Amino acid sequence: MLSDGAASAHLGVGARSGAPVDEVLALVGAVLREAGLTRADVGSLGTLDARAAEPGIVAAAAALGVPVRGFRAAELAAVPVPHPSARPLAATGTASVAEAAALLAAGAGLRGAGDVVPLGGPGGALLLVPKRKSRYATCALAASVPVRPNEDAPGVRLLPLPHGYIAGEPGSPPTIPTPHTTAAMDTHTHTDAHDLRHHGDAEVRDEKLIDLAVNVRTNTPPDWLRERIADSLTGLAAYPDGRAARAAVAERHDLPSNRVLLTAGAAEAFVLLARALPVRRPVVVHPQFTEPEAALRDAGHEVGRVLLREEDGFRLDPAAVPEDADLVVIGNPTNPTSVLHPAASITALARPGRILVVDEAFMDAVPGERESLAGRSDVPGLVVLRSLTKTWGLAGLRIGYVLAEPETVAALERTQPLWPVSTPALVAAEACMSRAALAEAEHAAHRIGVERAHLLAGLAEFDEVRTVAGAEGPFVLLRIDGADAVRERLRSLGFAARRGDTFPGLDRNWLRLAVRDRATTNRFLQALDQALLIGG
Repeated sequence: MLSDGAASAHLGVGARSGAPVDEVLALVGAVLREAGLTRADVGSLGTLDARAAEPGIVAAAAALGVPVRGFRAAELAAVPVPHPSARPLAATGTASVAEAAALLAAGAGLRGAGDVVPLGGPGGALLLVPKRKSRYATCALAASVPVRPNEDAPGVRLLPLPHGYIAGEPGSPPTIPTPHTTAAMDTHTHTDAHDLRHHGDAEVRDEKLIDLAVNVRTNTPPDWLRERIADSLTGLAAYPDGRAARAAVAERHDLPSNRVLLTAGAAEAFVLLARALPVRRPVVVHPQFTEPEAALRDAGHEVGRVLLREEDGFRLDPAAVPEDADLVVIGNPTNPTSVLHPAASITALARPGRILVVDEAFMDAVPGERESLAGRSDVPGLVVLRSLTKTWGLAGLRIGYVLAEPETVAALERTQPLWPVSTPALVAAEACMSRAALAEAEHAAHRIGVERAHLLAGLAEFDEVRTVAGAEGPFVLLRIDGADAVRERLRSLGFAARRGDTFPGLDRNWLRLAVRDRATTNRFLQALDQALLIGG
């Protein structure tokens, strides 16, 4: 039961017309579990008065044994909510029916069923669980909190949350049932705790640590590539000419040159896509590289998320992506999960009028580049992004490319500044497309597979460690209770690991490790053993 003199918890529910009772009850149950409460703790269910007679809501309240409280749109609109969304604001005047209704119902709970206490009055409302979302409904939970005589009236007070605020993320229940069984969909404006601009290089910057945080292959660039880049410096007086490099990329993927765009790394491509394409409902499949969502947000887009779940192996179910999404972004193999999705699962996402962006930055680390879509021209709206950073060690040179329909390439190119890729980067791109370079990359991919197997075998010896199965990239994702503390102890022992809590869909209990050579891996496993013993 609730403590601190609170009378009870109060639910706020927003629902589309026809929302099924089973879905509403499943969402309510998930929210209560997150708060550590039961149905017996619930005092009422609040909603928009126009939805108070909705069969799914009425039946859910009856199953809970609580009354339905319908609030006028003007009442809901007067309540500040911490997690607003544009769609309910346009439809009802409130930016979150669920949060506003929960807070109003909790305020009413201080006086009884007949009156609503002003949130700045002799009582307050505490938001226990922010808005959570299933396919047709949203739900939030608030508590009635009496104000002590020496305490200022709180208005709306928020309970500090240790996790992000997005439906289906760790910290919310692992399963919020919807018609899809492998992912949770959330489409509100995200102001959550995930630092989308945090990248692995921050883990090693300014410190002398053995780097397992950055997914760049060690001992790169190779000597022959360094020499090609060095030779290009004699031509820096001339403006860059990308025609030869563009032709080399096109030939490597058996595509015409007008389907290729060279970029200053794959990260630039995400910015171009966010700025150049007139999309209305972009969706990013998480957990994955966070830069696509960050770029979309910076361009003013409201970004929806499809969160893949650990219990499903972070595998993609194409049906989890909403039909009205006009831009979908997914990684393959996905950073940080190292999952390689079947090409058929990804192409099933293609639709007329939809841009399908597949980040293949790590595909050249997969032997044979299985499941790659880079050479495909038969998938409508397909955009494939490639990077030369990881395999060739060119993070400081910034070189990548886009493969897409000519119209899309032209739109992206118009958004680029003049001469966006430097001469040394163009020379590197052309060199990395040669047959000898591709053979070297293939050999490296096989070697990575061997070393990854060794790392996974070592991690399997620890009862505290659980790894994501079927890793195919040059990194592995693992879960340890209290991984954030383990990561700090590893740093004191000389090793940098990539924190997981900046990826939507993950929390502080996750770490990503780059695959390294066997000697480095053995030293790391010894350090991990020590770090776990210290935390005992």
